[in-house]
Amino acid sequence: MDFKDYYAALGVGESASPEEIKKAYRKLARKYHPDVSTEADADDRFKDIGEAYEVLKDPEKRAEYDQLRAYRDRGGEFTPPPGWESSSGFAGGGYTEADARQFSDFFESIFGRAGGFGAGSGYQTRRRGEDVHARLALFLEEAYHGCDKQVRFTVHEVDDQGRLRARQKTLNVKVPAGLREGQHMRLKGQGSPGQAGGEPGDLFIEISLAPHPMFSVEGRDVLVTVPVTPWEAALGGSITVPTVGGRVSVKVPRGSSSGHKLRLKGKGLPGKHPGDQIVVLQVVMPEQHSDEAEALYQQLAKAEKAFNPRERMGV
Repeated sequence: MDFKDYYAALGVGESASPEEIKKAYRKLARKYHPDVSTEADADDRFKDIGEAYEVLKDPEKRAEYDQLRAYRDRGGEFTPPPGWESSSGFAGGGYTEADARQFSDFFESIFGRAGGFGAGSGYQTRRRGEDVHARLALFLEEAYHGCDKQVRFTVHEVDDQGRLRARQKTLNVKVPAGLREGQHMRLKGQGSPGQAGGEPGDLFIEISLAPHPMFSVEGRDVLVTVPVTPWEAALGGSITVPTVGGRVSVKVPRGSSSGHKLRLKGKGLPGKHPGDQIVVLQVVMPEQHSDEAEALYQQLAKAEKAFNPRERMGV
């Protein structure tokens, strides 16, 4: 029988704290969950991750596993030591994150079988339902103002015959204003149902923002590039610029160049600490000039002939 390295499965060291183990599990479970992962081996990885966490999160099971790990290290194919019997008692110890019917032969050789958990098994262990992860794509305007959305996701539940079934669930969600890319909403009790009176898991919704044709987002700040004419840049003055919340008037400083940034305080994504809108100026030239404009440019060239914008380049 192959020995399973639970520490390697979670990507943690032997001295990892319970918090580090839990954090590693959540990260990997989110990555390899069959409902969202595109990895070819997602199902197997998800089972291995769940089994590893089932052991390492429990101090008693972890201690027993560490003893057997040391025994394995003496070489040879793994078999439990003669007379081995788990003192933690898997059936009595309970389990929370993994489906017992998917545990490996290695797990059962150490801790025994779960003893059943469906109707007619004669024994049921209270088990909290699994947490469920889903993604929700929003337009920038929806994230800015808040909105009502529908989320579809898959939960797992045990039927009357004790078989694990997948079920599609649809939920109406009120999205608050100001959620950022990658931020999570937690809806308590909306995950998979618990077993034998266990509480349901939670639903974690990860927010993603669809690309916008005009604006880009950095954290809570919203960026927009605004074209200005050469005379607006040279002379300064007020111009109207778009924001996610509507049009506003801003003052262009005299002598501005392309790349000059104006900060509109509090005009980014809302929140306890609202973001700003960053206006990036871009000086643009008309495609064609009138004869009068050409003459004015000739006058300007003579008046400013001492100005060399390439002086720092040595030319």
